[in-house]
Amino acid sequence: MSSQELAGSEPADTTDAEADADTSAVLETPCPVVDSLEQIGSRWRLVVLHELLNGESRFNELKRETDANARTLSRVLDDLQETGFVDRRLEEDSPVATYYSLTAKGESLAPVFEEIDEWAHEWLAECSG
Repeated sequence: MSSQELAGSEPADTTDAEADADTSAVLETPCPVVDSLEQIGSRWRLVVLHELLNGESRFNELKRETDANARTLSRVLDDLQETGFVDRRLEEDSPVATYYSLTAKGESLAPVFEEIDEWAHEWLAECSG
């Protein structure tokens, strides 16, 4: 069934040109899901975000917990900071350390990770046995 059939018949006063314009506007508008996945959807971004749900971590702790190499982790943390998911805090006491934590935007992903986890337990259980 087409979207037109689901929505009912098209109003009589809409021309074919207007319908085409409406369709092209919809096609040009990015889907919010796609936009979201572009910001958080890389494997390493998801791994780092998930790890930071446990609380603030130092760079080397994240490196050890995620198994990411230093270059990848640095790039991912920069990306996540730039998009507003992660905060960086520099502790200048000896020894100097950099700490990373989730912003409110990053923390708001906790329910998303919980839902993905529940889905995986239900649908991917045969893969873990």
